[in-house]
Amino acid sequence: MSNLKVGIIGLRHLHPRSYMPLFAAVPQTEVVAVSEQDRQIRAEFAADFSIKGYCDYREMLQKEQLDLVAIFLPHAECAEAVVECADRKVHVIVEKPMAAKSAGARRMIAAANASGIKLTTAYLWRCHPVARAIKKQIDAGVLGDIVGCEGRCAAGGLHRYIEGKAEWMLKRELSGGGPMYNLGVHWIDLYRWFLEDEVVEVTGKNVHVNKEYDIEDNSFAILTFSKGAVVALDISYTVPDSYPHGRDLYLSLKGTAGAIEWSPAFESTDEKYYICSDSGGFGGGLNEVRVPLTKAEGYCGSSGVEFISGVARNILNNTEVLITANDGLQALRVVEAIYESAQTGKHIKLDN
Repeated sequence: MSNLKVGIIGLRHLHPRSYMPLFAAVPQTEVVAVSEQDRQIRAEFAADFSIKGYCDYREMLQKEQLDLVAIFLPHAECAEAVVECADRKVHVIVEKPMAAKSAGARRMIAAANASGIKLTTAYLWRCHPVARAIKKQIDAGVLGDIVGCEGRCAAGGLHRYIEGKAEWMLKRELSGGGPMYNLGVHWIDLYRWFLEDEVVEVTGKNVHVNKEYDIEDNSFAILTFSKGAVVALDISYTVPDSYPHGRDLYLSLKGTAGAIEWSPAFESTDEKYYICSDSGGFGGGLNEVRVPLTKAEGYCGSSGVEFISGVARNILNNTEVLITANDGLQALRVVEAIYESAQTGKHIKLDN
């Protein structure tokens, strides 16, 4: 294969349109078809991008010779779609958190392993140049042994899902849950990657303010990793509209020899993080480190392009994907434990 024919499954989501520039920026990929049950949404999308539209993704899979599919269905429906793709030997990107329950992710993994397809999920923060720069500092031992970390993620209120025709995100049966399912998984995955370690114990607390929906508005968690690092997460849908850029994003890592802080600018080309370390070459106090970013259109900008480009290379060269389906499963297992702890008031241990 010199060019990958791509199909999109599901449009009642905030990301499909912003993924189109990513695919367009990667010469090895070409989006040729989309499936969506909502006739108007499907027709507008197909017309805007000059591609074929199908009501049923099974018909699209049958009629189009696809190499790769990107799935943006309600989380509870993703597993069935992945199985259908696997049966036809079509590689898959399934939007995080992959499924509404870990059982769905396990079903996907079994189908992918049986068919030999590539299955990945979009934890794009691993591709961010600042995240990669921080990972290098951690791996070089600049922070010493990591002791404590913090992550905040608030990316806008509930209304953005209603306005984006993704109301299902506010229904636990379809989405799995609220902000920890949809946003917190990003930081869970990133800290797993930073620390190269797994969560072994979880304590969670959910705050439910809007009684119109059965998901939480805020979710808090303490994650203990096997090597001793503790991560505190504050994940929510309640950031005010007046907040700069409508987002509150923050990560920090503190170790026995240093500390790092990063407030991601998301789609900016002006990115920096701060590091303080007793290691040689850093001097006293916090040091500002600027990281150049390449400007790119689409979801997560150049990080999104790097992710899609990497997936294309993995398929064409038959190499392992950067973010594996097991990575998706592990993040989902942690979220389930957070919800169990929030419901029972107990510390939840995880076996790995």
